Amino acid sequence: MSLEIRNLHATINDQPILKGLDLTLPAGEVHAIMGPNGAGKSTLSKILCGHPDYTVTEGDVLMDGVPLLGMEVDARSRAGLFLAFQYPLEIAGVTNANFIRAALQARQPKGGDFDAVEFYQALYKKMDELQIPRNFTARSVNEGFSGGEKKRNEILQMAMLEPKYAVLDETDSGLDIDALKIVADGVNAMRSPSRGFLVITHYQRLLDYIKPDVVHVLSGGRIVKSGGPELALELEARGYDWIKPAA
Repeated sequence: MSLEIRNLHATINDQPILKGLDLTLPAGEVHAIMGPNGAGKSTLSKILCGHPDYTVTEGDVLMDGVPLLGMEVDARSRAGLFLAFQYPLEIAGVTNANFIRAALQARQPKGGDFDAVEFYQALYKKMDELQIPRNFTARSVNEGFSGGEKKRNEILQMAMLEPKYAVLDETDSGLDIDALKIVADGVNAMRSPSRGFLVITHYQRLLDYIKPDVVHVLSGGRIVKSGGPELALELEARGYDWIKPAA
């Protein structure tokens, strides 16, 4: 079981961004992607989740052997893919509780339902773990939230949806150290032999709290180096200039 990216080429406005990216994320592992600005890190996350502004010109993505790129966005989510945005969106007029409940309802078999009491019990438990006040259930999604509250709210959504593969796009962006620890604890609590995480980050500090199995360097639209957690420390010390970019 794995999320497998094969020779992925992609453009935006006819500008090539990804240029033959290969990466395999086995279930049960945490892989981190690091790289300089403009390398294609956020582009990769958006393509995996079906953002319409990006065009895949070559290659494929398989999730547990099933082709992903031909699926609609909602079908990818129902199949078990989750994206935590770098900049979470605000959704006015839709409460957090209703948003998560609707997402869970969409995953039920046709005509299926789930128990409302059990739903709120599970929701409150996860909120307590992430130090999210329970009255946030009645607030509109991310509306008026601080940066840290938005990121914790996304981890709450992920915890309730229990995806097979989670892509965290710079989820440490804008977090102070206390919020970073809370978010990291929420991710670590979800680590499982049946779940894979792709953590996209600029900074090694996130990887102090979410320990990766593998670190990849993305440069020039390709993975140019992979290694263990020590690679992130080397990047922190030396920067990216010593790594030869993709041709």
